Amino acid sequence: MTKTSIRFFENIPVRAVWDEESAKWWFCAADIAQALTKSANPRRYWNTIKTRKNQLSSICRQLKLRAKDGKFYNTDVVDESGLNVVIALVPSKKSDVFSKWMKNLETSIDEKSKQKAYDLFESGFIDNVEVGTSKGLQQIHGYIFGGLFDFAGQIRTVNIAKGGFVFSPAAYLNGALAHVEAMPQDTFDHIVAKYVEMNIAHPFMEGNGRSTRIWLDLMLKKSLKKCVDWSQIDKAEYLNAMRESVDDATKINTLLYGALTDDIGNREIIMKGIDYSYYYEAED
Repeated sequence: MTKTSIRFFENIPVRAVWDEESAKWWFCAADIAQALTKSANPRRYWNTIKTRKNQLSSICRQLKLRAKDGKFYNTDVVDESGLNVVIALVPSKKSDVFSKWMKNLETSIDEKSKQKAYDLFESGFIDNVEVGTSKGLQQIHGYIFGGLFDFAGQIRTVNIAKGGFVFSPAAYLNGALAHVEAMPQDTFDHIVAKYVEMNIAHPFMEGNGRSTRIWLDLMLKKSLKKCVDWSQIDKAEYLNAMRESVDDATKINTLLYGALTDDIGNREIIMKGIDYSYYYEAED
């Protein structure tokens, strides 16, 4: 199976693929060019600038990456050293910002926890997680944030709010979680209703969304033999739908239903889902 990853720079996806032979990540050159220039046709721009600057051709190799049409194509990619060459040779006011962003990725808490989210599936630990329970959600949160937050896997004891919305008060949180846990998870509508209620509970100090989306997919897989292809859901639409779900879950139901897939064993869909889940949480 191909190991891929997606990073988002100012909402622009930068795809990467792991090559076993060289044992390192290779980054899509056209995506880098688009991130640096905001080109409307990044592939054409990349081919043009590669022709003009011979150094760029010498640092590229071709590996297969999935395109927007779902098919795999041989694509120009560069390794970390080649990445620095591209940044240096592609004219852009964003060069310094982009370079710092790439260098900070590997040491940020978000990136470290994302790697642990990958490992949650790669290690097989995900198969031991209780499905649809508060304990199961704590297992997920504890795994991906363990060693990064001292409250990993622990139910909060203080009140929290976001964007003016106050989540379940800490004094009543255990009762709220018991209510959510007792909700049925036998149909799509029931599962989404349970997901929405868990989001309103927001049991952790940080990392609720990233943990709960995995929790949702586990319920969908167990009961319906489906999961969400998160790459099919626009970030702004998802966030707006979740804000509205407190009063009306129609939009989030529609978004999730439209992105359902029965390809639940597809490693790329799972890993790409993690990438998009972290993208939803990133500040614009």
